[in-house]
Amino acid sequence: MIDNFTTDIHSDMTQIQVTAHIQASIQQVWDCWTQAEHVKHWNFASENWHCPDAQNTLEEGKEFHYTMADKDGSFSFDFWGTFTQIDPLKNLEITLGDGRRLSVQFIPEGDSVWVKESFDPESENPEEMQKMGWQMILDNFKKYVEQLPA
Repeated sequence: MIDNFTTDIHSDMTQIQVTAHIQASIQQVWDCWTQAEHVKHWNFASENWHCPDAQNTLEEGKEFHYTMADKDGSFSFDFWGTFTQIDPLKNLEITLGDGRRLSVQFIPEGDSVWVKESFDPESENPEEMQKMGWQMILDNFKKYVEQLPA
């Protein structure tokens, strides 16, 4: 079990953290997180949004680009970042397009996996709103992975 989800991995700034416990193998969780064809199925916070395009080059120094869009076509944006460290099946360190840091940890526990995201907050929205949005996306990820065949 994960004992210390509240510890900040970066000492110079408080990060926001969200977690999910997913009933799937570490390989399936990793693949669904890192392969663009899967990302399009879970990378949105609510049913009126979607991710119509996802591109990902899973190599250190390379980027991912995920289009986040309102289904009615009224708004969209490119959520992107650069992979700064990749430890397969364990951890991703990312610098987001606006310079914020994101860490994604994959922690196996028996036949399941804990996914823990820690990210620098942005300054436009309240931290609680950011946490709620990222948690909703992570919950969509969990739902998507768990409905796939093992």
